[in-house]
Amino acid sequence: MSTPDIERLLASVPTGLWVGGEERPGSSTYAVLDPSNDQVLTTVANATAEDGIAALDAACAVQAEWAAAPPRERGEILRSVFETIIERADEIATLMTLEMGKVFAESQGEVRYGAEFFRWFAEEAVRIGGRYTQSPAGTGRIVVTKTPVGPCYAITPWNFPLAMGTRKIGPALAAGCTMIVKPAQETPLSMLLLAKLIDEAGLPKGVLSVLPTNNPREVTTALIEDGRLRKLTFTGSTGVGKALVKQSADALLRTSMELGGNAPFVVFDDADVDAAVDGAMLAKMRNGGEACTAANRIHVSNAVIDEFTDKFVKRMGEVNLGNGLDPSAKLGPLVNAKQVASVQELVDDAVEKGATVALGGQAPGGPGCFYPATVLTDVPSDARILKEEVFGPVAPIIGFDSEEDGIAAANDTEYGLASYIYTESLDRALRVAEALESGMVGVNRGVISDPAAPFGGVKESGFGREGGYEGIEEYLETKYIALTK
Repeated sequence: MSTPDIERLLASVPTGLWVGGEERPGSSTYAVLDPSNDQVLTTVANATAEDGIAALDAACAVQAEWAAAPPRERGEILRSVFETIIERADEIATLMTLEMGKVFAESQGEVRYGAEFFRWFAEEAVRIGGRYTQSPAGTGRIVVTKTPVGPCYAITPWNFPLAMGTRKIGPALAAGCTMIVKPAQETPLSMLLLAKLIDEAGLPKGVLSVLPTNNPREVTTALIEDGRLRKLTFTGSTGVGKALVKQSADALLRTSMELGGNAPFVVFDDADVDAAVDGAMLAKMRNGGEACTAANRIHVSNAVIDEFTDKFVKRMGEVNLGNGLDPSAKLGPLVNAKQVASVQELVDDAVEKGATVALGGQAPGGPGCFYPATVLTDVPSDARILKEEVFGPVAPIIGFDSEEDGIAAANDTEYGLASYIYTESLDRALRVAEALESGMVGVNRGVISDPAAPFGGVKESGFGREGGYEGIEEYLETKYIALTK
């Protein structure tokens, strides 16, 4: 897009608070920055605790009405939004690249992926089931129904500004729940534009609110402690997730937590090495490495490690940095300077402990939050990068000998979101997949996310599932009705 087109795009996006289906000003504002040049894109309203309560007031006022709306009606609104997102995909993708930094092609992919949650849950809205059976003792009838949880609060991260919202909003609205969304302070624009599109599709006023803020603790505390909120859903770091679970315990809120990851990418000695390199590029470099499912550790059988490393370093060396809107760029900036410093710290720690930099390894400096595609070899077991989520374009490669060693290395983490394995043996694929301690396993593929599949982890990667048939269950309560014979 040209500069005038970008200016028109930014002018079309709500920058106030979106409360109860209407834009309103806040008592203050904060700046949204372009990570490619550190310049201010625009300013948005800064929500307060009082604004959070106003949004909850609106949600509670229409909760019963929305829950009673015909499932088909709820589904058709979601379907309409899906179609609008697809029609305006390039516009939304441009906005996403401006505020988050990822290259335009990645943003286009996220728009398509995010939109699919609305299509999927539009179809699931009319399939909310129950059961009617006779009591085994013959004394009556058992009726089981599903009812909406009630007002929900969603906290979404900056790395997927649209999709992390759609996979929470989609099932919530399909189930008959009202929702308040707090987008990440770095990337509120995509979610504010989505709220506007949902409103234009005919969503009743009050059902959805979006509250940008750079003081999330104040807003979140007010909502959790109010007493009317029924569910909290969060995608973000494990540390924050733990704090939110503790905070929500007094109110016994329903919670869904999609937290940090430390995904292993395991290449066995019988793998197709070229295919494994292709898969590793996808698993590592999707979203510039800023993904909870990104391959954080690449474990390669010592029988093929030299071949894999040579080919992988060559491919990573072809990934050039640039502004995400530049068609020639393959890797955009990280989201902010803090993230650049975090990635550099993990790389420096590994090098200080003996790792070899095969490629990259140093932020270029200058304007923008850039970090190059980086490969580390000979990474020692005590390097922090093997234990902590790097959330950037850095790939540490570690060798192993036996299948058992590979499984043990993959499971050597407190996280358990995603894992990837490459092997030509179906027996090994199933055996290893069953042994891996993660909620999702990719077999001979580097991208596993699918709106029709349950997304979520185990151990310190959280609990609950988003997407698939399971996703809508997170927003439904089970009610048992006992009938006499």
